[in-house]
Amino acid sequence: MSGHRVTMLGTGLIGLFYTQTLHGKRSRDRVEVVYSRSQERADEFARELDVPRTSTDLEEAIGDSETDTVLIGLPNHLHEEAVELCTRHGKAVLCTKPLARDAAEAKRILDAVERAGIFAGYLEDLVYTPKTLKAVKAVQAGQIGDVTWARSRETHPGPHSAWFWDAKQAGGGAIVDLGCHCVEIIRNFVGKENRPVEVMCWLDTLVHPIEAEDNAIALIRFESGAIGQFEVSWTFRGGMDLRDEVAGTEGTIWTNHFLRTGFEMYSSGEGGEYVAEKAESASGWIFPVGDEVAELGYVDMFTDMFDAMDEGREPMETFYDGYVVNAVMDACYRSADSRRWEPVELADWRGRGVERIAREQRQWDGKTLIKQEKMPDGRLKLILKDEATGEFSDVVTEGEPVSATR
Repeated sequence: MSGHRVTMLGTGLIGLFYTQTLHGKRSRDRVEVVYSRSQERADEFARELDVPRTSTDLEEAIGDSETDTVLIGLPNHLHEEAVELCTRHGKAVLCTKPLARDAAEAKRILDAVERAGIFAGYLEDLVYTPKTLKAVKAVQAGQIGDVTWARSRETHPGPHSAWFWDAKQAGGGAIVDLGCHCVEIIRNFVGKENRPVEVMCWLDTLVHPIEAEDNAIALIRFESGAIGQFEVSWTFRGGMDLRDEVAGTEGTIWTNHFLRTGFEMYSSGEGGEYVAEKAESASGWIFPVGDEVAELGYVDMFTDMFDAMDEGREPMETFYDGYVVNAVMDACYRSADSRRWEPVELADWRGRGVERIAREQRQWDGKTLIKQEKMPDGRLKLILKDEATGEFSDVVTEGEPVSATR
């Protein structure tokens, strides 16, 4: 099967990761043109990654007659312009996260690709990490029951390019940069048919001399009653911390994707080799990452995107998902300003909706069973409630555990 020929927009860290992934893993898909605002940087990127052609003209790069797909790895304020040019030239488009600076901009982008009828994929890599894919599959199979709470954390010492720190170009600070990952991870765990209803958010600028927030925490209430929680920071020291936690009625999931994954090494600093993204030191106890592009989800993400193109289906992550993420983040900023719960404003909601999480109904001897657990001596302890009197009681029995009915 012949591969896709790609125009890469951007020569920063994300463009580097994207190109390394395509050339190193799915080698039949190749970057043929790279765009940069700097000719010097474009030439250096092309030389290092074996890209045949360069351009400093955005439309020229997108309209290149020998490419069929455009990867957007540009600053946030340039996404809408780049997508509009893709629609004009009929090119499939894959856009890095976040889709836009706010929901209104994201909706214009979504509408543009749908009017043009072009393929559009949202490059939210962290939902494609090997651990996340397996965890989501377990949730979808019912292994942890109904999800009641999903927490996602991404923290590090701060972004690698100047434009991230400018709220006008980026659309915000740590929420837009990192919270977009967390929101979509949470949506994958609670289910995308599960409408995000309202948000409560705290944010502040605690360390860096900037206008944007460098720390934030938010709660997202979903239609089912489930709660999503994210924690993001540009002031965390010691590397990049990527962790998720999911609680369900029948189980729990913990994942650690990056900082402490079982690979620990001590070094005096001799050699000074690259350790991992956002690592602050190459000496002392350090935490390298084996196959970084795989662990961060890039390999499975691009496999899904290009397979979806070839098979004529939607990818797992679409521009519509990016729009929903932007709407949730907008609610975060409104909540931080108002200091109260704020609704998630979705002018275009396409989910089917879900039922509220069902409470277990278990009975023992005519009373409601609240909890049961095995004691050290092997007997079973039951916590009961008499619905007629409202009285709570303990019972210890030699019997078998009581099964639930819904």
